[in-house]
Amino acid sequence: MRLLQRAVGPIATNLYVLADEQTREAIAIDTAIPCVEWLTAALAERGWTLQLIVTTHRHWDHMGDNAVLADATGAKIAVHALDREGLEHPSALMAPFPIPPCVPAVDLAEGSRIHFGEIDLEVLHTPGHTEGSVCLLASGERLLLTGDTLFAGSWGRTDLPGGSDEQMIDSLARLSAMPTDLRVLPGHGRGSTIAAELPWLEQVARTRLLPF
Repeated sequence: MRLLQRAVGPIATNLYVLADEQTREAIAIDTAIPCVEWLTAALAERGWTLQLIVTTHRHWDHMGDNAVLADATGAKIAVHALDREGLEHPSALMAPFPIPPCVPAVDLAEGSRIHFGEIDLEVLHTPGHTEGSVCLLASGERLLLTGDTLFAGSWGRTDLPGGSDEQMIDSLARLSAMPTDLRVLPGHGRGSTIAAELPWLEQVARTRLLPF
């Protein structure tokens, strides 16, 4: 598997591209504005075909270029069903520019699998930041793409519409039980590992409290 990463837009959203070298198929995860020019050039340079645009949750800084990118590449858009409304009727709360609506063609759910080439991603429903937040587990590659559920040393805020402390605690407790060798690729900031985050994740699971 090939992995590309780029921080995009005013909140430095981590855009990830995963590609299978044999089939030349790729997916993009969290296509923030502005990413279309860079992403289409990166795909063309490598001879990759974009199959799917995955949005880990409905906030504007993770889906702003979905519509334009889908038009440019023909790729389908995927999001958890509980966050679909946020893509079809996006809220530009705090956004410095308009956010175009888009129409998801694929509804993600707990246990869904995304296949492309030899790569297999499992969808984990991890609400708390939004109702439909998801993580993507690539077991074979030992990767966990966590969106805004888990960051290095922190977690996604729960005080925005759709956020929930209780659901976030459940989601973080779930991640505390994941294999410690998983590399964590978050929606913002630097990467980490489950092992590095384990002390405070286990505290959340044990106390049922967010630590600060």
